[in-house]
Amino acid sequence: MKVVTRFAPSPTGFLHIGGVRTALFNWLFAQKNGGIYKLRVEDTDLKRSTQESIKKIYSGLEWLGLKGNDEPILQSRNIPRHIEVVKKLLSEGKAYKCYCTQEELVKMRSSSRAAGRTRLYDRRWRDKEPDTEIEENITPSIRIKMPIEGKTMISDLIQGDVTVTNDNLDDFVILRPDGTPTYMLAVVVDDHDMDITHVIRGDDHLNNAFRQYHLFDACGWDIPYFAHMPLIHGNDGAKLSKRHGALGIDFYQDLGILPQAMQNYLLRLGWSHGDDEIISMEQAVSWFDLESVGRAPSRFDMEKLNNLNAYYIKENTDEFLVDLIIPRIECLLSKTLNNCMKKRLLLGMPSLKQRAKNINILAESALFYCQELPLGFNDKAAKFVNKGTIKNVKSLGKLLKKLDIWEVSELETSTKEFAISNEIKLGEIAQPLRVALTGSSVSPGIFDIMHALGRDETLSRINDFGNQ
Repeated sequence: MKVVTRFAPSPTGFLHIGGVRTALFNWLFAQKNGGIYKLRVEDTDLKRSTQESIKKIYSGLEWLGLKGNDEPILQSRNIPRHIEVVKKLLSEGKAYKCYCTQEELVKMRSSSRAAGRTRLYDRRWRDKEPDTEIEENITPSIRIKMPIEGKTMISDLIQGDVTVTNDNLDDFVILRPDGTPTYMLAVVVDDHDMDITHVIRGDDHLNNAFRQYHLFDACGWDIPYFAHMPLIHGNDGAKLSKRHGALGIDFYQDLGILPQAMQNYLLRLGWSHGDDEIISMEQAVSWFDLESVGRAPSRFDMEKLNNLNAYYIKENTDEFLVDLIIPRIECLLSKTLNNCMKKRLLLGMPSLKQRAKNINILAESALFYCQELPLGFNDKAAKFVNKGTIKNVKSLGKLLKKLDIWEVSELETSTKEFAISNEIKLGEIAQPLRVALTGSSVSPGIFDIMHALGRDETLSRINDFGNQ
């Protein structure tokens, strides 16, 4: 059997964390088993589906490498096929027309909500014929005939064997009165036509699986394997919401989360491989299995994601990171960076990336490399600017100007010798020097900065110190 999985988001809002994890697990399972992973956009709710949401789904999945092996499928294009299946079920007596007036329909829904079930009310309409005297008010829909007696068991690949009694399964609608297919029908028809072998999704769809099971059976089609993973909760154990950070995947991309970090983090939300925390996608493909997906909800923790992102920032090449931050810096400074500035960023990146938790922070911490004189300085840095510190920094500048070699070790040695000869602590010269070169009291190592700025720019900033 050729394994075929799918991710089927609805374009009625943003692509959220839970959905992306579903896509990742489907992709991994297909990769592990030499199969195919497909993307289907379930856009049959034409009133709520938007092109903007579809674009964000595509871009978010492409960012994470999860767009699919084939071209994405838009479910709305399959509506004629959905209706064709309904007609076949009607002709075989496996579905029926449900006739009722709008008034009866409202009453039925109200009664079923009060009773906490729909079963008895749905079955009332199996053999009901329309009242010709009020035919203009009749609302017909098509319902599937579900088994009345016995039980249905699904051998879920994550949840294990799950059973319900059939009297809890209603004759659900498969074609609405306006002639449009329902979600329940469209999913089954599309999964069959796409040759889906494994349906891997959140356990909020577990109840749907029992209904879909019987629809597959009524159509005479093979029933795919089901695997329902627990949902993601917030760090407080409550259902994941915006206050926990459950925003669209584009939010995390804009924030500066690296795709490798997001992949690794989502992989560990509900799946484990021993005590391994840092897992590459190559390792994930080799190790992934559904048996290791837990049955308890996992908890989303933004701090853990940031820490993981910081790790991947440190592990990436300086060239890669510079390419990422240049557009952000150009946006912040409203100018195009020249080659000299780009060179400084590259030389300064080894120390810059040691403390950054996301690409935005990395870009902000690197701004001083691309700024022009006068730099100015923030309020916290102001306390290091006075006549004494200005005099010391400029005196140091005269000493540094005489250096033959502009390397970190020589810069550090000369600065320490200056502090000793002037009977001041290293910090008393280092902090004002940092303000002179960066405009801030917080930065990477000062000698790394001097080396990355280069002789001419370092001396220019020192000479300008105190003139802001």
